[in-house]
Amino acid sequence: MTNPLMTQSPTALRATTKSPRTGRLTIVLTVRDEAAAFIDAQHRHHGRPHGYLFCAAVANEKGQVVGVVTVARPSARRMQDGRTVEVNRSATDGTRNANSALYGTAWRAAQALGYRRAITYTQVRESGASLRAAGWRPVAELAPRAGWDTPSRRRANRGADNVARMRWEITSSAPPWPRRPTASDTPCSAVTHKKAA
Repeated sequence: MTNPLMTQSPTALRATTKSPRTGRLTIVLTVRDEAAAFIDAQHRHHGRPHGYLFCAAVANEKGQVVGVVTVARPSARRMQDGRTVEVNRSATDGTRNANSALYGTAWRAAQALGYRRAITYTQVRESGASLRAAGWRPVAELAPRAGWDTPSRRRANRGADNVARMRWEITSSAPPWPRRPTASDTPCSAVTHKKAA
């Protein structure tokens, strides 16, 4: 996977972390197709995601991409409040600290775009050490479900169906956005009433 942005000076893309085993990791820009190809090759139990808002990659000292993260609108409708994003894939080649760097980057980028909360899911058997290291916290254990297949909307088994999951989140300390006004917020004096005939 070749990305022309990786040939730039590391000072242009300055988010770095030092790993004792792998040296310096640098957050680099990537595009959706490159991230999807990396996910197809490296993710343990999922293929490329369908939803997409933005993505990022992490590279080692040689400029080789060792991990990617993709962020999208939440897949659960009740989480779609306009203030929440979901990290829908994070995949690495096993490089130490790469996952933590990606989760941290995804959250900082989401905050810079005005989002106030980020969520992601792991399988219950996964430790979540990378998420904890990036400041995320577990908030709910979700029971296994049969999958997305329903009689009205046929779906193939994705390989991770019938597996209990853990929902993780990280939130901003910034004040919440003002609530969007609705029709019910109109003051009574501004509403014209028809007199009964």
